Amino acid sequence: MALEVRLFPCLSDNYAILVRDQLTGEAATIDTPDASAILEAAERLGWRLTRVFNTHWHPDHAGGNAAVQSATGAIIYGPSEVSRIAPLDYAVTEGEVLELGASRLTVLETPGHTNGHVCFYSPEDHIAFVGDTMFALGCGRLFEGTAQTMWSSLSKLAALPDETLVYCAHEYTASNARFALSLDQDAVVAARCQEIFDRRATGKPTVPTTIGLEKATNPFLRASVLASSLGSFSSPDEAFALVRGAKDAFKG
Repeated sequence: MALEVRLFPCLSDNYAILVRDQLTGEAATIDTPDASAILEAAERLGWRLTRVFNTHWHPDHAGGNAAVQSATGAIIYGPSEVSRIAPLDYAVTEGEVLELGASRLTVLETPGHTNGHVCFYSPEDHIAFVGDTMFALGCGRLFEGTAQTMWSSLSKLAALPDETLVYCAHEYTASNARFALSLDQDAVVAARCQEIFDRRATGKPTVPTTIGLEKATNPFLRASVLASSLGSFSSPDEAFALVRGAKDAFKG
């Protein structure tokens, strides 16, 4: 693997994610949820931050851009929406290939959580940094997009190879697991949920996950199987909308 990844919790439930190209030593932060924590971690690791890769504009993802850039001189890449609240040097679009030393990250446009949300995918390393589009056993709320656009975005991610490691931006998995169990009696899902509860009871992260594991257990990717208990639907995106609505109302 050319990319080395370090993940650590920050704020109330975010993850900060640092990535380093092992051939050149150049490093990046995926989003800037907590500039101080990111800079301290980079210094502790001895990593040289040259890039910021933003997934979307929300303050817990781009709010630290200015401070990180001021301290490191890093170039900031992300969707154009980031400029609404934070510095942005280069607006990315679908299919662009971004360089981090000798490593390459492909931009995937994944609207739904926000209209401009993007993910960053390394085919060589089989790693996807998905922000708030997909979570372990979950997906982002539809703050700006529609169920149809989010379903299309999730389907794009689900089409990646099953072995792809998925780094999402929040530790929401225990709540997502409780929701999954409220709908799904599948034994594989139940076993995964118990593993999640055990990990969280000892403070261990549930990230990263994999595309294959999410396809097998994530209620949003299994929406067509689960939505019949919630209402009628005639297409996969309508099934997804029913499951998303149920999660929005879930109090567990």
